[in-house]
Amino acid sequence: MNTGLLILRLVTGLLFAGHGIQKVSHRLGGHGIEGGAAEFRADGFRGGRLTAAAAGFGQITAGLLLCAGALTPLAAAVAAGVMTVAATVKWRNGLWVQHDGYEYPLVLITLPAVLTLTGPGRWSADRALGLLPWAPWWAAAAVGLGVVSGLTTRAVLGRPVPGH
Repeated sequence: MNTGLLILRLVTGLLFAGHGIQKVSHRLGGHGIEGGAAEFRADGFRGGRLTAAAAGFGQITAGLLLCAGALTPLAAAVAAGVMTVAATVKWRNGLWVQHDGYEYPLVLITLPAVLTLTGPGRWSADRALGLLPWAPWWAAAAVGLGVVSGLTTRAVLGRPVPGH
């Protein structure tokens, strides 16, 4: 079980961090902070560079925390927040990713929440620091806080649609 949790943490965390790196740099096929800002503007957000930087560094932070199995509920909250924003952009396209739906953001909200419920495993910073087990309410609180922060971000930074 611990090997499975380690693999899950590493793959999820590295993909999450990589996505953030793309948002703020030209590494891993990214378009730099300007490209990230343009993506947010195209998705109907104010804030440009600051919005892209906050999302990118949030993804990097959550990803690295997941990789280390450190402060797993915090990683889940940040992941849920950033991916809730992504889900609001993709919601109108339906669930499935082949139609640019919110399937992938939903997976990236769920995996860190599950790692909070199960614990990140024996080979984790949380275990080494004696923070485990996390009470089940931590997962609910982390994901709830993340979703609320993502929806708040959308409400505050989203530009109104003309004619509505």
